[in-house]
Amino acid sequence: MLQAAVIIASLAVAAPIVAIVWLAATGGTADIVHVTTTVLPRAILRTAWLLVLISIATGVTGILAAWLTTACEFPLRRILTVMLVLPLAMPTYLAAYAAGEFFDFTGPVQSAVRAVFGFTRPRDYWFPDIRSVGGAAFVMGSVLYPYVYLACRSMFLMQGRAAADVARTLGASPLRVFFRVQLPMARPAIVAGLMLVMMETLNDIGAVEYLGVPTLTFSIYDTWLNRGSLSGAAQIACVMLVIVAALLLAERWARRSQRFATSKTTSWVHDAARVPLRGMAKWAAMLFCLAPVLAGFFVPAFVLGGYAIKRLDALVTARMASALWNTVLVGAITAVIAVVLAFVLAYSARVGRGRIAGFAARSAVLGYAVPGTVLAIGVLIPLATLDNALTSLVKSWWGWNPGLMLSGTMFAIIYAMTARFLTMAEGTVDAGLHKLPLSLDHAARTLGRTGPQMVRSILIPVMRPAVLTAALLVFIETIKELSATILLRPFNFNTLATLVYEDASRAQVPDASVPALIIVLAGLVPVILVSRTLDRGR
Repeated sequence: MLQAAVIIASLAVAAPIVAIVWLAATGGTADIVHVTTTVLPRAILRTAWLLVLISIATGVTGILAAWLTTACEFPLRRILTVMLVLPLAMPTYLAAYAAGEFFDFTGPVQSAVRAVFGFTRPRDYWFPDIRSVGGAAFVMGSVLYPYVYLACRSMFLMQGRAAADVARTLGASPLRVFFRVQLPMARPAIVAGLMLVMMETLNDIGAVEYLGVPTLTFSIYDTWLNRGSLSGAAQIACVMLVIVAALLLAERWARRSQRFATSKTTSWVHDAARVPLRGMAKWAAMLFCLAPVLAGFFVPAFVLGGYAIKRLDALVTARMASALWNTVLVGAITAVIAVVLAFVLAYSARVGRGRIAGFAARSAVLGYAVPGTVLAIGVLIPLATLDNALTSLVKSWWGWNPGLMLSGTMFAIIYAMTARFLTMAEGTVDAGLHKLPLSLDHAARTLGRTGPQMVRSILIPVMRPAVLTAALLVFIETIKELSATILLRPFNFNTLATLVYEDASRAQVPDASVPALIIVLAGLVPVILVSRTLDRGR
């Protein structure tokens, strides 16, 4: 029974990917010619250039911020150590909408430039265009750098006294220790952080569309909805799958030497191990760590909050109430399903029954690597097949047409969200199970408890914190998700994310501020959990 459940879960996650490949292969030659000659060359070039720029921005910011907060002492270091993760609460599309308002011609920055220098017209002066590849890299990089920061910080902390202190004892300067010892040892963590950054970049659709950078993700959306070519969109999606597979292989290749990055003698860095900075260096370090927090969290929050204060009446509109209810409903159902499946997968790995079940369990958690737009296309194919089968069955039995019971309802969104965020739930639940010794299972069996009885009366109560944390993380990520929701939502169905997207698409960012702030406040919950962990190791 357990093996069957694991295999079904893995097939449910794999079905969208198989469907995309099949749809792309069976598409017409006209779609292939159009995609390969018109869409792909420019989209791949823009996507690659954006990935390079964002990787550089997040890599430099995350690595240096992690090193400064772990190896050096400067003003506000303890506060900035925690604040540096705040941009994780700000989805990239919300940061883009806020940046567009903040850096626009009528925004506060350019208004201040004109007031100071006496300019009156746009052609009187030059100002960087936020709606460009460089602007998109700046905005998205300021939000995504915490992935690199967290990965590098944990590595710098763990290797503190094991290697860096030895190098200092031998007379090496802090900078020499960083470049010759700490940075090479942290290479696997850096690559892992950058892979997450690249996958989040590939998944984004709201920010790149608003900032005028048509990437591969946007090309899928445009080819499907504007050109009406689902097979063409699937062909672009296959290109994205190849890119994602290449990123995963690169990350696996980088991790092959991770065993050399730590040792059994590692320990956490204490305050005495940090080098106190003096003079201008300490203020430069403080400003360097403060700048990405301002750009990635406080500036967008300031812009959205300023608009929201003037539009609090939007909280009591029927449109807001409907979107809020849909968001909570989809998020709650997705969280429950994902946690149940995650427990099945984690428990299957715990009892270790069979190679097939083990392979299926590993396959079932690959959905997070697939961008939301790609997953949306793949979800439609199996759901449409089931819809047709159910319609035929209902017609033959009762003689009426029930319509689209799966692909035309929020079930499609729930399916896609579950497949995408199952990895997150499984990782949290599995970590909780690993803290429980196997002797607990053996003792329960000795006392006559069956497997289901043991799970229900012993494991689940003991693991309640891990289960609730997993459910909370999936719920919040579902609230923030836009790329798959915007493609799969039924007619006249809005979540908070799609409500923000609709208003921003009409250049009505102020109207989108209230639901945007709700999303940000929800996103602060996991950030607070991460901050508590950082606080213990700072």
